[in-house]
Amino acid sequence: MVEEMLGEILPRDAINLQAAFALTCGSATAIVLWKWLSRRRIQRKMEEARQWRDNSLDLMEKMSFPCFSLQNPGVQSEFILSLSLVELATKLREESLSPESVLYAYIKKALEVTRDVNCVTDFIHDCEEQLRDLKNQKDKGLLYGVPVSIKDHIGCKGHISTGGLVQFLNKVEKEDSVIVKVLKKQGAIPFVKTNIPQSMINYDCSNLIFGPTVNPRNHKKSPGGSSGGEGALIAGGGSILGFGTDVAGSIRLPSSFCGICGLKPTGSRLSTLGLASPIGGMKSVTATIGPMARDVDSLALCMKALLCDELFRLDPTLPPMPFKEEIYTSSKPLRIGYYEDDGYFQPSPSMRRAVREIKQLLQTAGHTLIPFVPPRLNYVVDELFTRGLFSDGAASLLEKFNGDIVDPNLKSQVNCYSIPIVIKKILAFILKPVVSIWLTCLIKMENDVDRYHTDKTFSQTYREEFLAEWRNLKLDVILCPALGPAFNEGYPGKLFAATSYTNLYNVLNFPAGIVPVTTVSKADEEELAHYKGHYGDPWDKRLKEAVKDAVGLPVAVQCVALSWQEEMCLRLMKEVETLVHERRTK
Repeated sequence: MVEEMLGEILPRDAINLQAAFALTCGSATAIVLWKWLSRRRIQRKMEEARQWRDNSLDLMEKMSFPCFSLQNPGVQSEFILSLSLVELATKLREESLSPESVLYAYIKKALEVTRDVNCVTDFIHDCEEQLRDLKNQKDKGLLYGVPVSIKDHIGCKGHISTGGLVQFLNKVEKEDSVIVKVLKKQGAIPFVKTNIPQSMINYDCSNLIFGPTVNPRNHKKSPGGSSGGEGALIAGGGSILGFGTDVAGSIRLPSSFCGICGLKPTGSRLSTLGLASPIGGMKSVTATIGPMARDVDSLALCMKALLCDELFRLDPTLPPMPFKEEIYTSSKPLRIGYYEDDGYFQPSPSMRRAVREIKQLLQTAGHTLIPFVPPRLNYVVDELFTRGLFSDGAASLLEKFNGDIVDPNLKSQVNCYSIPIVIKKILAFILKPVVSIWLTCLIKMENDVDRYHTDKTFSQTYREEFLAEWRNLKLDVILCPALGPAFNEGYPGKLFAATSYTNLYNVLNFPAGIVPVTTVSKADEEELAHYKGHYGDPWDKRLKEAVKDAVGLPVAVQCVALSWQEEMCLRLMKEVETLVHERRTK
């Protein structure tokens, strides 16, 4: 009994020691003392990691000093930081700017931003060595000399991919992930890693190792997650190009909350080799890696750079499909399906208004807008997404918390996953529709083989149903809401099901991108007071609480295309961005 209970606290290899301790001290005393010792051991590991992070930031500060020796450093840095990625990449390749001046300017700015919002977890110190190697590089890649930030769990040689979990703190990466290798081949310089929520299964951005990241536009708001550190750093001006990952909206939600652009590509358009993950065995949900930046052209340039021979050589499982520039730059009018409400979570007033305004702008510009209703979204979210993500009853995820302390922002989720199956069934019977179905979907399916075939078959059947409607309307792309505005701190962990607007396109494996288009108005805030939601259940009430007090914060829309058509998705995103810019400058 003691061994089993203590086994929940410490990793399996410590059980013999626990048992010996129990025999020496007595069972009851042993359990209390061992829990205390275990907690202290975890805290020491966290303290060591924080010290390592602080030393890393000190090194960043020392490395930023060379920029002061440049002529007119303040003016130079200000000019560099004002450039778009396309402008910066051009000047670097033309040698009108040096990679040194650009790197040092962004190191200094990233340090300033992280001191404000706590978004950088590690400085990739060998970026200086890479800087020296660039001088000997004959072919200047499309991202020559461009500093790049990467999410915590993207593998980088000599650095730790923590996943926000204590058990990963001793695992130093032996080599770069494929995406980092390709970035370096194209001349980019990865220089920092950024913060994430514990286990990355939350769209807040907090863990007990490095603490919470806050939104640079309002410190009482979440930056989103799980690529929240990236969103905060880019929105704060400390990175010009970053990389996140997305399994339910983890690129798109931080982009929406922080007011930047982000692209979730089709799964297997870019390589995920070399990425750490707390969840394995997902069948009906596709995880992807993708870029985040200030504007759409930056995303397009990034995709063009990455979709190269080096990527296809390093990961031959990817289809060798270079970027199709002619689709991205086409001016042919589009047939655009649109919806303001997915029928699962009622949108906030600003979400609905954003889609309506962009729909009108697109129509005026000559595009055809057609109402579209995603079929059976309740079924998608409850059965295909939630059951697909947690088809083992969340057992593999919960295992990662052995030997760890759960972050307060994640406790409501973890507590829900930890409920015994019998209790889940009782609660599912008692509670209102959405909550009851969601709990039912967290009940483990007993037969792994049946589960695998069921997930794959049902996902494929739904995808065919969705495509049939798409083809019937002869659509090119879809315009729809992006969850927002930024939630108040602590609310993402209480509203996991609100990701319905984004997780649909992980189930479908369609590319989807975020473009900021407006800000929350006083009228939006007043209308929010009358928000009821579709079910009037606890989640609807929480959403109202989550988005309140957001006047002036960014609101985005989501653009979607068919699988493998990232260029078409970016085309719509660019069209939206251009029309919004024209409206603002009139």
